[in-house]
Amino acid sequence: MCTSHDHPQGEAAQAGAGRRSLLRATALLGAAATAGVALPTAAEAAPRPASRRGPDPESRRFTLAVMPDTQYLFDGPSIDKAPVEASLRYLLEHGRDENIVFLSHLGDLTQNGAKEEFTAIGEAFGILDRRGVGYSVLAGNHDVRSSTDDQRGATPYLDAFGPQRFQGTKTFGGASPDGYNTFHLFRAGGREWMVLALDWRLSAKGYAWAKDVLARHPKTPVVLTTHELVVEDDTLSAYGQQLWDQLIEDHDQIFLTLNGHYWPAGRATRRNAAGNEVHLHLTNYQNRYFGGAAMIRLYRFDLDRGVIDVETISPWILGRAAKGLNELERQEIELSGDADRFSVEIDFAERFSGFDPVPARPARPASEMLIRGTVAYWRFDSPFSGTVRDLSGRGNDLTVVSVGGGRLGWSADHHPDQPGHGSLEFQGDKSPLKGAYLRTVDGAPLNSATFKDGYTIEAFYRLPADWDARHNAWSGLVSRTGRNGSVGPVTDDPDEPLATLSISDGPGPQWAAHPLNQQRLATNWGDETAREKWWHLAVVNDGRHTTMYVQGCPVARNPHAAAVGIASAGLPWLLGGYEYADRIDQILHGRLGDVRIVERALPVTSFMTH
Repeated sequence: MCTSHDHPQGEAAQAGAGRRSLLRATALLGAAATAGVALPTAAEAAPRPASRRGPDPESRRFTLAVMPDTQYLFDGPSIDKAPVEASLRYLLEHGRDENIVFLSHLGDLTQNGAKEEFTAIGEAFGILDRRGVGYSVLAGNHDVRSSTDDQRGATPYLDAFGPQRFQGTKTFGGASPDGYNTFHLFRAGGREWMVLALDWRLSAKGYAWAKDVLARHPKTPVVLTTHELVVEDDTLSAYGQQLWDQLIEDHDQIFLTLNGHYWPAGRATRRNAAGNEVHLHLTNYQNRYFGGAAMIRLYRFDLDRGVIDVETISPWILGRAAKGLNELERQEIELSGDADRFSVEIDFAERFSGFDPVPARPARPASEMLIRGTVAYWRFDSPFSGTVRDLSGRGNDLTVVSVGGGRLGWSADHHPDQPGHGSLEFQGDKSPLKGAYLRTVDGAPLNSATFKDGYTIEAFYRLPADWDARHNAWSGLVSRTGRNGSVGPVTDDPDEPLATLSISDGPGPQWAAHPLNQQRLATNWGDETAREKWWHLAVVNDGRHTTMYVQGCPVARNPHAAAVGIASAGLPWLLGGYEYADRIDQILHGRLGDVRIVERALPVTSFMTH
């Protein structure tokens, strides 16, 4: 954008240099040119061989790169390709380690939309063309006559960056008949994503085309790019409001929009017709040193953490750091203000569930869980009364014990990877002691088992939001009754139970058991686990050592001392209860899903979650 009335916000404050600038600069290839000095040739600036393999389409961490207005670098006689070429070479060099899957330019590639300007920036983007790297561009108001919409016909922009340029590129999905609107598809995080790149001004035909593209890709999440939308924090321009009203609001697939045109950088969040948040971001640095120096934004998606981490850097300045920077370059090498480095939290599965729900895993037959060595398997697929049968057929049935008039409830709620689709709801409280729990029947074979050759104990649990350590800590999920000191002399508390998989005051899981070869309890400690979330626990003993797993991941505090089996006093096991000094001391406050005990060590791949 060019004229003063286009940017009422004024000039942004200069940001300080980032802490990692020098480290990043040492790894940068091909970005060391000063203004007016030629960059290294493509061969000299070639990325490491590993980079040639391209992004990992299955990794749940990937990066979308964004380049806003570069117009001041392509302005008639003052054309300077160096900063753009430095940024593009940076993307090639770091494509593998950053898992960069795509680049989006946000328009105003040039200042005057002249043929020679487009020839120059077209040559710069040839760096990506030669490597087959996916990217999108779109026309800004300086690239075309700003009074026109996407039905304007032939232009130097279309000659340089029309659909013909992208034909044969793996990510190119197609273009509108006029050539000014395109869509691009790439695979990342194990699924398909779309960048919908829209012209400076959409016509009625442009809107119809965009809606048709979305309709033909109904399960694909979409990043919409255009030149004008957000004008400042929490505010859309008049045209941006039109885009929202006519396209974005009613299309739940669009979860993120990116635009340039105005400055300084800003953000807005709106709720669409489906009630979901849409994140709308303005990024533009043409008002900064060297016309923005072709700064790029890196949108780092992390699907497991549910976050997009955003960073803004200038590869051209980074590449010059070793030669010494001037005062303004030192300020602009990396932007660290809240508008330029931030994180956006998104539960991607939940956000996309309206148009592409993750199918629920079906229940699995109990028979599939009865692997070799299974000595007890309990599940709660439906409400029950009386006895809970041991589905292993070994006779380790459970009966209900009520304390203070407490009762057990039932819920259809369950861990998403749990074989059985149901859980018991324990309502224990210690002040005063009240609730209900389960115990194995007298004479159950499990009561006397010592597991000297190893064991695996698995359980699913979920703690409610009102779980309180003062009332609910140290309740057992699965425990063995009998005093620690009842099986011989001990060096620790003789009144603790012989074995318990408990919830600490964290809350977090703890496994404390009396091995046959020790005179004290051996304890495995897990980290805190969040309330209102299902967790899978496994305690695995291979006949020598015991390892605790949370969600299939080993915890840090697993003891190294040898631990053989579990001492037994021939007394029952409990679900949801915990004894101290041979008396019930605490009852679980939370939900308990499937529980399985196997008399051998299982690999993670054999856990009930698989």
